[in-house]
Amino acid sequence: MDKNTGKQLPAPGLPSPGLSTADLFDHYLTDEGLALLWSMLDSGRYEVHAPEEAALLCVAWLVRAGETGAAAALAEELRPFAGEVRFAPHPAERPVPDADAVHVRTVGEVAGALTRRGPRPGIEAQHEALTVWRPFEDELLDHWLRAGADAENGAGQSSGQDPGDDAGEGAALLTRYRRLAATHTRCTKHLDPKSNPAVLRRALEERVAGRELSPRLAGLLSRAVASMVAKRGRPGSAEHARLRRAQARQADRPAHHALAALVLRRLAPLDVSRGLEDVGPLIGPVTAEEAEECGLPAGTVVPTSVRAAVTAARSAPLDTLLEHGLIPSAEVLGEVAEQLIATHTARGYADESLRTLIAAAYRARRGRRYPLWWSPEHHARITELPWVRAIAPWASDPVEQARSTLRMLGEACVRAFPGTGLPNLHVRVLSELAQLAELPVPFATEPLADAYSGMATPAVLTAARTAAGLLRGTVYERYHCIDYAAVQELADARDRYGFARLCAERAGRPGQPLVSDPAVIEQARILTTSNLATLVVHAGVVPRGGWEGAARGAFAAATGPAATAKSTACAWRQLLFHLALCDADEQPRALAWIDARAARLPAGTAARIALPLADLRLATAVP
Repeated sequence: MDKNTGKQLPAPGLPSPGLSTADLFDHYLTDEGLALLWSMLDSGRYEVHAPEEAALLCVAWLVRAGETGAAAALAEELRPFAGEVRFAPHPAERPVPDADAVHVRTVGEVAGALTRRGPRPGIEAQHEALTVWRPFEDELLDHWLRAGADAENGAGQSSGQDPGDDAGEGAALLTRYRRLAATHTRCTKHLDPKSNPAVLRRALEERVAGRELSPRLAGLLSRAVASMVAKRGRPGSAEHARLRRAQARQADRPAHHALAALVLRRLAPLDVSRGLEDVGPLIGPVTAEEAEECGLPAGTVVPTSVRAAVTAARSAPLDTLLEHGLIPSAEVLGEVAEQLIATHTARGYADESLRTLIAAAYRARRGRRYPLWWSPEHHARITELPWVRAIAPWASDPVEQARSTLRMLGEACVRAFPGTGLPNLHVRVLSELAQLAELPVPFATEPLADAYSGMATPAVLTAARTAAGLLRGTVYERYHCIDYAAVQELADARDRYGFARLCAERAGRPGQPLVSDPAVIEQARILTTSNLATLVVHAGVVPRGGWEGAARGAFAAATGPAATAKSTACAWRQLLFHLALCDADEQPRALAWIDARAARLPAGTAARIALPLADLRLATAVP
């Protein structure tokens, strides 16, 4: 702090606040600025909000590596744009995420979800019932019990005091009811004329007005009083007191939206663009300090729904997220595919600080468009950015790295979700990677046919040719009654009309279009294996647990309690593919496991898969 002005001074090496981007650029190229950048590289305490903010960190890394010429050349290439663009990182309190870490949701996305959590009408109505209407009903019941309401006297009198003698107390109760009804409108059960409290209230209105109860109303009053006492006990009794204490504890629990607001305050200081390395402190019980600030009881546990929303932003390696169920489907895996590409690409750098930096630059790329000198192709290939290109000599071969990343993504989907086909989003990412990997074989994305001509797309024919070469003579071909030799001829002849006709004929719907008919589309998926054959043949994908493990997983998906007809059909197709790739030892073991598992299935599930299972046994009974 400056002794003269009392203002907070920047930490040693940090630039003064308010510097222009050009001055900031010049500052970080000084000895003091380079020292600060080296410190950031070592500690990871920086933020990169856009890929260009990693540029000066790359310059600093080159200088420290002794590549001063390359560093100077990069700085000069960037300098003309330094007045328009920030090339420097932002100093941060927390380190950037580990290079292997990915997350399903960002802090900002979680905060947005929690912000939308308002009071739930049903919960608020229940709270009102417990805190307002139950106590009033107790007073109303106690009044009639003291007045000696009795079903056996037709006038509603007993040997005790007549309610008419205490008209003042009854009138006060009715006045209080009208005031409560006007103020507390969430719970409307008291408005039901057939409810017991309504009967008690109606009888009280008659007595306060000085009118005798009709025999019918007297009978209703007697039954209502008896029913309320039988259900809850007499007000003031031990039984009744226990019930009301339990209900009071329930009513005292903070509402979920109030606890969501507390967690939202905990998230407020964090970077909204990142995930969460440690979610524990954010979803822990209310602390004593927080209780004083917001009035929530100390020790209150954050509800499961709020904890789940926050946990979705956990940042960890892919296998950790899969193990904890934070990536519940292949579709969600497709959503984090871009992050996985970043982490896997970063592994190509031997230097740890470069791995972390490149991963941060890739993460910052999401949703960005670059207005400067690099083209859309550069946007698609971040490796063409000048600062990334400058450190490329310290990375592994980009083509081999792309192939490795393609293999990793394909393997992760097959291993984690063996009974699910590749989602279209995932296939598009794989297609982009295949281009970077310089693989000549495209992946077939849906729609599988041209909307105007009805012809199958070229990628579909390529996928069918690949499947024919891999699966001819296997259980997959026999089960589906495929003539892969004929499929191969269609693909080699590039007969896109012929392939579409074949799919329609196999579906029993000749003349129906491949582009829109679900049954015809399913036959195209069967013939092409929905890109699985392409992954195996051209990307070299083999699931970590082997094809036997994948077959077991697919059967479990097909017979699980949440399986639908559509998901079962997809899982069964996947099962057949996995079985076709099992070796001579694995396939019998997988089939034995399937038979043992099938014998223990619930009757409904067993009946649903009985016919496909019988066909499977026939297809595997090779003479």
